[in-house]
Amino acid sequence: MADMNVTAARPLLTPTIWDSEFFTEYVRRNQFARYFGTSMSSMIQIREDLTTKRGDSIVFPAVRRLIGAGVTGNTVLEGNEEVLNARSMKLSVGVIRHAVAVSDWDEQKSVIDLRNAARDALMIWELEKMRNDIISSLGSMTADGSVQITYAAATAGQRNTWVTNNADRVLFGSQIINGVSNVMATALLTVDNTADKMTTGILSLAKRRARLANPRIRPITINNDEEWYVVFMPSLQFRDLQADPVMINALQYAWNRGSDNPLFTAGDLVWQGLIIREVPELTVIAGAGTAGIDVAASYLCGAQALGIAWAQRAKTTENVRDYKFFNGVGVSEIRGIGKLRFGSDVTTDDAKPVDQGMVTIFAAAVSDA
Repeated sequence: MADMNVTAARPLLTPTIWDSEFFTEYVRRNQFARYFGTSMSSMIQIREDLTTKRGDSIVFPAVRRLIGAGVTGNTVLEGNEEVLNARSMKLSVGVIRHAVAVSDWDEQKSVIDLRNAARDALMIWELEKMRNDIISSLGSMTADGSVQITYAAATAGQRNTWVTNNADRVLFGSQIINGVSNVMATALLTVDNTADKMTTGILSLAKRRARLANPRIRPITINNDEEWYVVFMPSLQFRDLQADPVMINALQYAWNRGSDNPLFTAGDLVWQGLIIREVPELTVIAGAGTAGIDVAASYLCGAQALGIAWAQRAKTTENVRDYKFFNGVGVSEIRGIGKLRFGSDVTTDDAKPVDQGMVTIFAAAVSDA
């Protein structure tokens, strides 16, 4: 019998398939992945322009709603057109890399496949890196131009500029007046552990802030006409919201009865068109509130809250040394993550930028006794 003609594996094709599977799983498993999308209606807008051309930044556009009255009757429309309020923002990208190396001897001694284990470890590292970058971007302070810096690294002046620019989309505790000073430290001092614990009342007020902000914060549309916002909330505030009698009453009498009720599952909460998701990794601002209590920020997000720019999708790399005795497995990508903010100045595109799709809510976050 003649031997079969066996097609050999193509060495250059296998890594490509591996990379594609790695990237797909890496994106899908991200805890924020359900909010990714490519349109201006997506909460976390993804752009991959630089995967097909060179550059170190990607421009995100925003087109704000028309506010003119138009014309009626026989009034001539020509010459009365409204100038389109289009804005843009550049998001820079950078290289992100990590690797794991093993020797043939270590692999021989191990009861597991160290190279496959390295792949899993790199996947977890990528997931945590993206999660942390998204969380950092949610709380970043933004000023004129391209300045975008974490809260911890921002100066008092940068924090105050951000509060001033976003006066209609930031809330300190249960009252708008708490932030009237436009001074971050002063506003945080108004937050106490009685009136300013996270409640349904604070969430309802924050939603009205989103609805009335100018430029407005667009909700995410589901099923063509359902409008929703998503609130990312730290664990201590989520605890307080769960204990709010109004929320408990809503879960008891308005939610479906059964084992899937959040009273039993501790899953997402829903309130007046808001989906509230617990994110344990959101940070606390120690001692910033009344009498030195801890304060934390929750983020009510609509369309174009954040942007992710990819210039190179995650791909694997290898490094073989010492006569193929040491084997390194690495991962590399080029991307950027940032809060989308567009200028509100009449003449300058990036001056007085406001957070495009977000209301930031500061409330008490006192540790468990």
